[in-house]
Amino acid sequence: MLAHKLLLPFAFLAIAGVTTIATSQADLPILPAPLSDDSFLYDGTPSDPLVELGRNLFFDPILSGNRNISCGTCHDPRLGSGDGLALGIGEGGVGSGPDRRTETAVTGRVPRNAQPLWNIGAREYVSLFHDGRVEWIEDGMRIRNPAGDDLPEGVSDVLVAQAFFPVTSPIEMAGQFGENPVAEAAFAEDRPQVWRILAARVASVPAYLDMLKEAYPEITMPHDVTYTHLAEALTAFQTVAFRSDESPFDEILRTGDVSTLSVDARAGLSLFYGRANCVSCHSGPLLTDHDYHAIAMPQIGPGKGHGGDFSYIAETGLAGRTEDEGRYRVSRDTDDLFAFRTPSLRNVTLTGPWGHSGAFDELEEMVRHHLNPIESLEGFDASAVVLPPLDQVMRLSGRGSEFGYGPLDPSQEAAFDLRDTWVIQSPVLRERIAAENDLRAFHLADEEIRQLIAFLESLTDPSAINRSDLVPTEVPSGLAPQPTR
Repeated sequence: MLAHKLLLPFAFLAIAGVTTIATSQADLPILPAPLSDDSFLYDGTPSDPLVELGRNLFFDPILSGNRNISCGTCHDPRLGSGDGLALGIGEGGVGSGPDRRTETAVTGRVPRNAQPLWNIGAREYVSLFHDGRVEWIEDGMRIRNPAGDDLPEGVSDVLVAQAFFPVTSPIEMAGQFGENPVAEAAFAEDRPQVWRILAARVASVPAYLDMLKEAYPEITMPHDVTYTHLAEALTAFQTVAFRSDESPFDEILRTGDVSTLSVDARAGLSLFYGRANCVSCHSGPLLTDHDYHAIAMPQIGPGKGHGGDFSYIAETGLAGRTEDEGRYRVSRDTDDLFAFRTPSLRNVTLTGPWGHSGAFDELEEMVRHHLNPIESLEGFDASAVVLPPLDQVMRLSGRGSEFGYGPLDPSQEAAFDLRDTWVIQSPVLRERIAAENDLRAFHLADEEIRQLIAFLESLTDPSAINRSDLVPTEVPSGLAPQPTR
């Protein structure tokens, strides 16, 4: 939220360290143009049949290998379009939000915080996921993605491409080896087979086939349905459902009138665009530069299994590396070590816990971290982070034809739990994160922090607080929609 690397504050708002409070249009910094229909895919108005198809698919567990989790489970419209957890429980869990628990054995937590979806259908999004592993490259001519050339031709946007991947993740939606055909294909990294199975599964439901025919005139038979059709429908739904441009900040963008803001929020706006220079990273109407920055964020959980450190294996005898090197694992540029995508600040008061691993569950803590990242990293109390317990855990067992998953030996449960705090409690691994930090220490008085948070509160669209009416009461598969209303 507050970035300072190689960037100077706006002089007209920060003369001799005194922040000028915006009280009128004349005092305003240069602000971005407001969002409008043409800021979004489909010019903000995809067809009703496509949106309704996507709505049902988004909340229907039919897209998961074991038919037990939906997109909406981790992107709950009642919880800021996230799940309210630092790190969620994906496939194998039951319940929603902070009440989610394991119902069957799982291999671990979802390794990164569920990202909010506000305005995710905006055209300016050129990359998605915390590390940007789905992104437009070659001046928008090609989409880089984890499947490479296996991604079908004709995928029209990064949001459409993004929808291809949670369903291929064993820990998120696919399930584990031996549980179902989707999980078998995912384990073999045969992503096209995952997509074929799911497209056929949806097309076999008569009500879904009728909806597909209405949305796509070219579809006449079940075999005409591809996963691209499903991904496009999910994209259309998200573009409409999570559009959010009715906050007090939006009113300022449209009118230039700051009188609707409190005195504290006006002071915070001046800080944001002035001396605090938050705008250096949180720019544009979505308040993100769509770039990647290393800001010494504490890591909770085992991450994505990156890095060359084997200390956890040596200490516990359990397989697994425990680092998350972020953007570097996509770009292979060492300047990107421990860098993560700048999040949009839209509805930021609703989207905690914050950070790529959900390390901070108070917005003020997140703001203060930016002021002195190294000090914050070194003093971080990992034991204060609330994570839902993993009551049932399984791990790889056997080899060759006997390969599979079996229950974790009870004697190893304590060692397994060490994964949640291993990185943050290791001086060596903390130093790796600290060494890549891009932010210099910067002082704000307590009053200024309070003012800045007051401005961040003005980014909240009242209609975004609870959009549970998006969740259908039933879905064509006959499964219970997730999350439950």
